[in-house]
Amino acid sequence: MRNRVVITGLGVVAPNGVGVPEFLKAIKAGTSGITFHQELKDANFSCQIGGIPTISEEKINQYFTQLQLKNFNSNNILYGVIAGMDALKDANIEPAAKDAEPLWDVGVIFGSGNSSAEKFRESFYKIDAKNVRRLGSNTVSQTMASSVSAYLGGKIGAGNQVTSNASACATGTEAILMGYEQIASGRATKMLCGSSNDGGPYVWGGFDAMRILPYQFNQNPTAASKPMSADATGFVPGCGAGALMLESLESAEKRGAQIYAEVLGGAVNSGGQRGVGSMTAPNSTAVKKCIVAAIHSAGINASEIDYINGHLTATTKDAVEVENWSKALNRKGSDFPYINSLKGMTGHCLAASGSIEAVSTILQMNKHFLFSNSNCENIHPEIEKLVASEKVLRKIKNIEIKTAIKASFGFGDVNSCVIFRRKN
Repeated sequence: MRNRVVITGLGVVAPNGVGVPEFLKAIKAGTSGITFHQELKDANFSCQIGGIPTISEEKINQYFTQLQLKNFNSNNILYGVIAGMDALKDANIEPAAKDAEPLWDVGVIFGSGNSSAEKFRESFYKIDAKNVRRLGSNTVSQTMASSVSAYLGGKIGAGNQVTSNASACATGTEAILMGYEQIASGRATKMLCGSSNDGGPYVWGGFDAMRILPYQFNQNPTAASKPMSADATGFVPGCGAGALMLESLESAEKRGAQIYAEVLGGAVNSGGQRGVGSMTAPNSTAVKKCIVAAIHSAGINASEIDYINGHLTATTKDAVEVENWSKALNRKGSDFPYINSLKGMTGHCLAASGSIEAVSTILQMNKHFLFSNSNCENIHPEIEKLVASEKVLRKIKNIEIKTAIKASFGFGDVNSCVIFRRKN
């Protein structure tokens, strides 16, 4: 018999809000975290805007000791640790004492899209300058692929599985499903799951070179990201982290923990970069199969889905994504679920997008509202053919949402999809 899995803690570091209270206020108000960045202009970027969280030194000192901050240069770790430790605190779970046994029933699955770009740059510079001995003893721990989960595992004293995954933009949603499976199968009781992604010129440069970022809005950053809009011109890059504490229902009820929602199930797959699928474009057949498999895993009918938190990156592929949803769910017009995209407010936070957007999904379910799709004054005509205009949320809506589905589709033609049900 499989264990039921619930969410008992949330943490978030987003361009428009650091910490759940600030983030919740921002998504309710439709506040954008997308701003102009002089360093991108100085580096001759076409797109000189992006979403970067604002974190004070005072806040950083709440999560790291001065010794830990010595030669520290990793926003990727910074974002992940803040989001992860906030989720742990929100779940009312105490880290193991330094002289105690590890928490054998607690694990961490925290993915990322890259290691610290700034730390790597610093290391390359010192190596090129023949200063190898000055790299320092913490260079490896800050640049290894599993750096975020390793930092969190040490801060918590986690004794179960501690690992990182990397599946491009599907990373965060995949991490949630990996933690879900660990608990559902009885191998763990609690799993801290999420993802983070660094930002700035060394991460975003490749996307600018691909000419898939909007360059027309450098003087008007908040208007740039337009999911599902007829005049969308490309995704705005972002960064940050999201975290969810997953726990068996039995454990949560036994300790009287708050329960935000239940994870009903989900699915991951790949389109194999075949057909219309490629390194950068999803195979629509695989996307539809992933959605259908997630519904089957959750043991529900497609008609029970009240709300879709889409991947929806503000590119020409948004219409294709909505078509895939319509066909997979066999629903259209006024029967189509409500749908929105956080990326209008945050930009596309890459590997962190799935976990940040999952946090936004849970908050909407618990606070009985759906945030509006920013900058979507003109719905894409192909989307209008499939979906009733009131379902493409263009203003905040107060509503009871029982069952929600969150999907992420990433470079490499990889897909992940998870289904949540609100606590009764």
